[in-house]
Amino acid sequence: MNRRLNLDIPQNNTFLLPRDILAAADHLIGMKFGMGILDDMNHLKNKRIRSVADLLQDQFALALVRLENMVRGTICGAIRHKLIPTPQNLLTSTTLTTTYESFFGLHPLSQVLDRTNPLTQIVHGRKVSYLGPGGLTGRTASFRIRDIHPSHYGRICPIDTSEGINVGLIGSLSIHARVGRWGSLESPFYEISERSKKVRILYLSPSKDEYYMVAAGNSLALNLGSQEEQVVPARYRQEFLTIEWEQVHLRSIFPFQYFSIGASLIPFIEHNDANRALMSSNMQRQAVPLSRSEKCIVGTGLECQVALDSGAPTIAEHEGKIIYTDTEKIILSGNRDTLSIPLVIYQRSNKNTCMHQKPQVAQGKCIKKGQILADGAATVGGELALGKNVLVAYMPWEGYNFEDAVLINERLVYEDIYTSFHIRKYEIQTHVTSHGPERITNEIPHLEAHLLRNLDKKGIVMLGSWVETGDILVGKLTPQIAKESSYAPEDRLLRAILGIQISTSKETCLKLPIGGRGRVIDEYLHE
Repeated sequence: MNRRLNLDIPQNNTFLLPRDILAAADHLIGMKFGMGILDDMNHLKNKRIRSVADLLQDQFALALVRLENMVRGTICGAIRHKLIPTPQNLLTSTTLTTTYESFFGLHPLSQVLDRTNPLTQIVHGRKVSYLGPGGLTGRTASFRIRDIHPSHYGRICPIDTSEGINVGLIGSLSIHARVGRWGSLESPFYEISERSKKVRILYLSPSKDEYYMVAAGNSLALNLGSQEEQVVPARYRQEFLTIEWEQVHLRSIFPFQYFSIGASLIPFIEHNDANRALMSSNMQRQAVPLSRSEKCIVGTGLECQVALDSGAPTIAEHEGKIIYTDTEKIILSGNRDTLSIPLVIYQRSNKNTCMHQKPQVAQGKCIKKGQILADGAATVGGELALGKNVLVAYMPWEGYNFEDAVLINERLVYEDIYTSFHIRKYEIQTHVTSHGPERITNEIPHLEAHLLRNLDKKGIVMLGSWVETGDILVGKLTPQIAKESSYAPEDRLLRAILGIQISTSKETCLKLPIGGRGRVIDEYLHE
């Protein structure tokens, strides 16, 4: 407020003073006559990040209000009936539980973590959105709000955003950005000082860095304080200038500082069209882990850090010696302790991709702290490995690749170059109907024996079975009463003489849907 209204009130004063009111009124009167500068509503200094903790805090406050109303109602009812309420009757966890359940299940910003590949997990957790309660909508947001603002540089990626109606409203944090104490996005800079030769990194909020001459860090020079060029591009008060190196106050720490993780993995992004870079950063998140992953030949150098931060590979927590290893666990001995490290074996992600870890160390080998013990899905040697290294030629081939057609080598198909494993879960439930309970059985009438070949004695598909479209996974019969017209003559005679109610069963088996085929790797029976 001192900076905005040109005041000199001490910082320890947290109350609103008459001088503040007069200065604000004087400033508004001056704005009426064209004196002063209006605040930019799209500047990040006028915005605050509401984290997940803030949303949960609001839900907790709402739950306390509901609990207070419930306690008051219980006390009033007890007084009315001349009863003494007990603490067990007054306080229950139902209110808090239902509030959080509705928040995680119905809130517009509540989403299931996308775990298609290791990159997707990180990128999904670093999203920032203008949408949601108290925010904007995709149909009412203007172009100015969606556009890139100079204060976004180093904080919100200018490339990585959603496509479609929410373009510009859902962004991604830059790789070095962090959320400050009061919810502001901060970006790191190198301080350029002639007096001190020590390298000092400053994290500045959008309200502070606009008062400095910030030069672009286009170099990876080891001597960070050295003069790079005589004239450098810089940013000052939302303007992009070209100034002398002696006028620079701060410098960006890294050329990729302005981009998100997804955009930072695109090689030679400076030569790409911005729209194509946007599509590329989004398409990387759709890549599924392949059965045989492969390191990229051309990369940006951030593949290893992305893989480590995702948690896909297993890292040694301390140095020691491998005394046992197999596909299920790795036993590490060191520091007078033996540690058993379990590995992920063919687990299903929430996007039906296969999560599997492969040990990369041999028995008897000595390792150091931080060394890769096992690779995860889409990682090789602790580095992110999405896709394959294939040779691409831009050339005509007898008209087969006319316009947008693509011609591929048959090796990509026959040698399983791009083959991936997917794990799907199929469920079925049994109920007690009005005509009797449903039964799980392998004796299903009117069905061919070929469709029931994979069922065991209980009527459940056997582990290791290869199933195709239409095969029975679980045999189930549902009882029902047949219509009078469908009775056979002998059934009518029994019903007339003995009064027996003839019941029939309807086949309601769990079948493999169209397009599905594979091998059964596990089964669960919940009773």
